[in-house]
Amino acid sequence: MVGPAAKREGVAHLRAVMGLSERRACSIVNADRTTIRYRSRRPPDTELRTQLRNLANARRRFGYRRLFVLLRQNGEPSGINRIYRLYREEGLTVRKRRARRRAVGTRAPLLVEAVANARWSLDFVHDQLASGRRFRILNIVDDVTRECLAAIPDTSISGRRVARELTALIERRGKPSMIVSDNGTEFTSNAVLGWAQDNAIVWHFIAPGKPMQNGFCESFNGRMRDELLNESLFLGLDHARETIARWVADYNQARPHSALGYIPPAAYAANLTAMGGRPGNPDQPGRPHIAPPAPDGVKLTRL
Repeated sequence: MVGPAAKREGVAHLRAVMGLSERRACSIVNADRTTIRYRSRRPPDTELRTQLRNLANARRRFGYRRLFVLLRQNGEPSGINRIYRLYREEGLTVRKRRARRRAVGTRAPLLVEAVANARWSLDFVHDQLASGRRFRILNIVDDVTRECLAAIPDTSISGRRVARELTALIERRGKPSMIVSDNGTEFTSNAVLGWAQDNAIVWHFIAPGKPMQNGFCESFNGRMRDELLNESLFLGLDHARETIARWVADYNQARPHSALGYIPPAAYAANLTAMGGRPGNPDQPGRPHIAPPAPDGVKLTRL
């Protein structure tokens, strides 16, 4: 027993069960009598605890750091240490899911020029409806601003559908300098290859078996899996589309992103544009993303 709370419990047990005096029980557990008699004068923080529990229940996969950021945005002046103490006392610790074994080796950051539309990443994530029917989601992410540009769920997404969605996205946002994807059949189809050539866009295929070369989209897929797909039951495809659209809007507009200094991707993109390509978070300025667009030894596919 090393903590005061544990020693108080031990003394109380010895006195209640064995009938020992306070002095004798304290000597057995090696506790000071003043420590045993101490009663905390700390305020109960009932309102803050309620607010923290409600926020944690609404965002069940958020840890105390993101909850602290959201509380600060709502005007709560408490420091992070106080929030962490209440977070632990309320039993809100997020349960960690078992992680797969990962290969150990050197890692090199995949960095590009710090401007929006410098590079997009594409990847699929799979799930199933309540009926058991499987569907897939095409995720498109801006590697610099970390914005989810599109999340398209459907039971089947072909190469032609990918080309159509990219065309619609470019009309709304502008053309990227590069697109990164794996070697899936949809991305290596004639429809996508022809689209990239017609639009003069460099399409970079990662090395087979190296998903971390597409790490930004893989990371987004992990967040979507952890915070949305594993927490939701989709009654149908329309329900899935509505739920995913709401989550993507929250991800871009409200969710604090740890890699961006705990500000939402949309706010980071606005700051980046206003400051002419320099990271615009005054609290954590970050480092400019200027480096080769692909790891050394990986060839770019130019069409």
